[in-house]
Amino acid sequence: MSPKVILLVEDNPDDEALALRAFAKNNIRNEVVVARDGSEALDYLFARKAYQGRDPAGLPQVVLLDLNLPKVSGLEVLRQIRADERTRLLPVVILTSSKEEQDIVEGYSLGANSYVRKPVNFDEFLAAARQLGLYWLLLNETPQRQPG
Repeated sequence: MSPKVILLVEDNPDDEALALRAFAKNNIRNEVVVARDGSEALDYLFARKAYQGRDPAGLPQVVLLDLNLPKVSGLEVLRQIRADERTRLLPVVILTSSKEEQDIVEGYSLGANSYVRKPVNFDEFLAAARQLGLYWLLLNETPQRQPG
């Protein structure tokens, strides 16, 4: 069985460091692949460009997706994930600082599995990371193989 990878799509270096620290403090030892913009996230998922040699069947256990990303927005990344047979069932958690109701509605409309606002303080972020890890990495069941 391959290790459960987390794809963290985050362009803010401070939020990236915070997430990685929170995972470590919660003993979430999964490999975390960081994509720093929407284009890089799609390249990783579909094994293109810098990720060309990666097996595209080896999908992450969960995608933690920021919305406000350079190059390709988080909502567009989600749209492309859901439009492709290989990735349409992939669990995607929107993890963002956006409090816009429209972002929540659009995220769920495009097929997000969950929408989590990034807590501002570290202790709250730590608790959120623990809950995300417990649910998405241990409790949640995903299909063994994606269709296609």
